[in-house]
Amino acid sequence: MTTTQMPGKRPANPLFSSGPCAKRPGWSLDNLKRAHLGRSHRAKVPLAEIKLLIDKSRALLGLPQDYLLALMPGSDTGAFEAAMWSMLGQRGVEVLAWENFGKVWATDIVKQLKIKDSRSTEVGYGALPDLAKVDFTRDVVFTWNGTTSGVRVPNADWIPSDRQGLTFVDATSAAFAQRIDWAKVDVLSYSWQKVLGGEAQHGMLVLSPRAVDRLESYKPAWPLPKIFRLTKDGRIERGVFAGETLNTPSMLCVADHLDALAWAESIGGLSALIARADANAKVLADWVERTAWIDHLARDPKTRSNTSVCLEIVDPAVARLDKERQAQFVKRLAAILEKEGVAYDIAGHREAPPSLRIWCGSTIEKADLVALTPWLDWAFAEAKAELAEAA
Repeated sequence: MTTTQMPGKRPANPLFSSGPCAKRPGWSLDNLKRAHLGRSHRAKVPLAEIKLLIDKSRALLGLPQDYLLALMPGSDTGAFEAAMWSMLGQRGVEVLAWENFGKVWATDIVKQLKIKDSRSTEVGYGALPDLAKVDFTRDVVFTWNGTTSGVRVPNADWIPSDRQGLTFVDATSAAFAQRIDWAKVDVLSYSWQKVLGGEAQHGMLVLSPRAVDRLESYKPAWPLPKIFRLTKDGRIERGVFAGETLNTPSMLCVADHLDALAWAESIGGLSALIARADANAKVLADWVERTAWIDHLARDPKTRSNTSVCLEIVDPAVARLDKERQAQFVKRLAAILEKEGVAYDIAGHREAPPSLRIWCGSTIEKADLVALTPWLDWAFAEAKAELAEAA
């Protein structure tokens, strides 16, 4: 049922999913011709490609020279699990959770690793814990950018330089889009499938010298699966951080990620990537400011993500519904947009409050978000009319 006139202009690219995310502008399968298919990843040329990927990633991220970077199996999840299973348990642990993945890490620490001296500081979606109360005599585990809540830490000023514990940072939707203060980070993970639009199942793990020292001086009480083992005979496996991966990566995906890294370099590197994400997020922020039916899930502008922008419907007719019916309304709104081919996969995460989640990372074109906003208004009007008719 059409109750209002459809907008005229459609986004050229309707791919606003928060993962896997849109490919870079101008991407084509032809860009993958360099892939070394059917060859061992241990052979000289393919190994050099993996090493090049690590080196380019290091340079773009601005990693300190004494930090290590490795390609890991299992996406961001695999990289972060490897770090937790390999290094936690030497001292107490504090987990900060303000969205789904922080809660997942808390569950792993308490119920899987069963670290007795652990505590979880949880707050609802849209807020941050009181960062001033974090105990850095413990290892501290947190997400830099909450992909499912749209809430990020505003900076790293709350992390002391003289901390006793290690910081474990899940940065999958922050890496390449937000400034990371590396002096405040000991362990950090991210995946290819987020800001640079790479393929899934490949993660990256960053280790500081303090993290390396932990690996070489501490042996956890539990057995470690092969794909989590970062040391051998009590010493860090340096080859893992030079492209000798723990298991077989996809060389097709390696070629794809090298293409994304080359694009990032061509537009100006990290500063340009961040600027694109900021400009994209501002399009939605400006639209929210002038639109009565929608608001940010993150109330504090300083903590709003510039990648995974999460929005809740505050129109009274929808807000007074119970959570199940609100979720149904969001799904219907998203389905209307998908049917018209103007936005795919923008319903919020299944564990989040009923909301929209629109990816604004650097592979998204600002013009597509400008074109999207009238469609959001139109789809809302359509879904609300259906709601009124059903009442």
